[in-house]
Amino acid sequence: MGIIGSIIIGGLAGWFAAMFMKSDTGVFLNIILGIVGAAVAGFIFGLVGVSFSGIFGYLIAGFVGAVILIAVGRKVF
Repeated sequence: MGIIGSIIIGGLAGWFAAMFMKSDTGVFLNIILGIVGAAVAGFIFGLVGVSFSGIFGYLIAGFVGAVILIAVGRKVF
């Protein structure tokens, strides 16, 4: 997936996670949460043998990872 596709999918995943967690984040932070969240979820799910592929898989991984990052951020701050 290209950089533009990653930004779009990451933004959607971060936005969905922000809506799900009722977090008030901006567009830029949603994109960052989605992209970093996909990397975090990919690593965590890779440890147990689950892999994601395709746009829908990246969207799910970004959503799950962003939810994890929002939850951890709330606990820290």
